[in-house]
Amino acid sequence: MKFANIEQGSAAGVALISEGSVVPLGALAPWLEGWTVPPASTDELLKSPERIGQIRTAWEQAVQSGEEIGLEGSAVRFLPAVLNPGKLVCIGLNYRRHAAETNMALPKEPVVFGKFSDSAAAHGDVILHPAETRQLDYEAELCIVIGRTASNVSEEDALDFVFGYCCANDLSARDLQMRSGQWLLGKTGAGFAPLGPFIATADEIPDPNRLRISASVNGQTVQDSNTSDMIFSCRHIIAYLSRHFTLRPGDVILTGTPEGVVLGKPEAERVWLKPGDEVTVSIEGLGELTNTIGE
Repeated sequence: MKFANIEQGSAAGVALISEGSVVPLGALAPWLEGWTVPPASTDELLKSPERIGQIRTAWEQAVQSGEEIGLEGSAVRFLPAVLNPGKLVCIGLNYRRHAAETNMALPKEPVVFGKFSDSAAAHGDVILHPAETRQLDYEAELCIVIGRTASNVSEEDALDFVFGYCCANDLSARDLQMRSGQWLLGKTGAGFAPLGPFIATADEIPDPNRLRISASVNGQTVQDSNTSDMIFSCRHIIAYLSRHFTLRPGDVILTGTPEGVVLGKPEAERVWLKPGDEVTVSIEGLGELTNTIGE
């Protein structure tokens, strides 16, 4: 199933996404036996995965009833797919062709860094262009949303700890990123981690390393690849991270970007993001995440 955090008028909540229709969980109340208050966010829902089966049954009954309870996407405002990530962990240089375009050797172990959790942004948000940078870049990424506490797990079992997946954009201020040996300054600006528009539960994505992933700027495709080009698979990343720190429900992992970023182009061909640009990340089965760069 697909779940999004939405805002309708002054009310926020979780919605089921089905074939482009947005269904607030509150609208399923007549078929959700024993529920008094639906989860207020996906953050709550992923900590109670047993509710998903109940929601699925209620949705099937609602469809059979013929009652129209779905909304157009334009009728709601999307919120970040995970409102308050406990940890926002990123993997750098994780696609072979991206490493090649930046003339960097393939890493022997995952390159791990982080963003601050309050960098999370939503589908449709305007991301302000920081005054301190002249080199704002996009990075289409597959995001893993952890659903169970994971500590020292095996690669074989790693995907069992995933609640779901969503699109992400690891926005990067390259000139700030390269100021020192640490990338944090260029990676964690306000809104630098758009997540969404929804989370697809893990059962909808049988193999996260066989998904087409792309990005466009103002309608022009700039990245077009497949998650099969990852150096370290989703299984490997989860197992590796869990050996070094505990992953908990609500943690999110950005798994790296494929070739096609501005930084990977010859200097004379680099066109950095500017106010007014519209960036869309698209991943097979996970919809499209669109943001505009603001003044």
